[in-house]
Amino acid sequence: MSKTFRTKSYKIQTHKVTDARGARFAVLTDLHGLVFGKNHSLLLQAIRSARPDAVLILGDMIVRSECSSFPEAESLLFQLAGEFRVYYALGNHEYKLLISQEHRGLYLDYEKRLTEAGICFLHNEHAPLEICGTDYTFYGLELPIEYYGKPFSPKLSLGETERLLGKPAPDSVNILMAHNPKYGDTYFSWGADLILSGHYHGGILRFNENHGLACPQYLLFPPYCCGAFHRGEQHMIVSAGLGEHTIPVRIHNPRELIIVTVSPKQTERG
Repeated sequence: MSKTFRTKSYKIQTHKVTDARGARFAVLTDLHGLVFGKNHSLLLQAIRSARPDAVLILGDMIVRSECSSFPEAESLLFQLAGEFRVYYALGNHEYKLLISQEHRGLYLDYEKRLTEAGICFLHNEHAPLEICGTDYTFYGLELPIEYYGKPFSPKLSLGETERLLGKPAPDSVNILMAHNPKYGDTYFSWGADLILSGHYHGGILRFNENHGLACPQYLLFPPYCCGAFHRGEQHMIVSAGLGEHTIPVRIHNPRELIIVTVSPKQTERG
């Protein structure tokens, strides 16, 4: 039976957006080399239907131990790059290849091909984009590998986050692409307007919008597992992802393409 996914849409508001149109982003994460439809036709159709201003990749598009996952991911990404602005933050699978003495060249060749196609990789870097008169800044957080420890990993301090990323840009809608949602409290403290994460695969067994059983780091009932979280005008959206790997099971937990619409803050009428 072929694998399926759903399109999950979120709408957030911020006073930093003044144009009524706002902006729309397609968010992909944890593909792990899967293909939906011939040559990704089903996934591409869903993204095209959303007409996003940019496509945001949160990592783990490949499986580091499976070379066959590279051409499948590249096929999708090449097609996306031909139609949309694409920003890519690494997940733990890409990052492990990047720091591997044995496989670093394999990863660098992958990134080189995609960069030449027009994809913007963000290695603890940021990229600005103006959409309808509003400034957006995309940050790609690349955590050292110890932050993916199973099941124990260090705390991520605000100081360390600022060392990696700097501080968020003033007067910009700051979008933090952070593969690992474990450190959601720190991401909020850093000051992102919108935080986008994946990695947890929806909790394997998903109980409801925000709660799941486990995650690839072998944590039970992990916080910031899936869905949307809010603190005032700050928002965090954690995708259940499009594939699976470490624990290849999904129960009540459909694969997801995320569409996020950012709109101006609506004022209350007296």
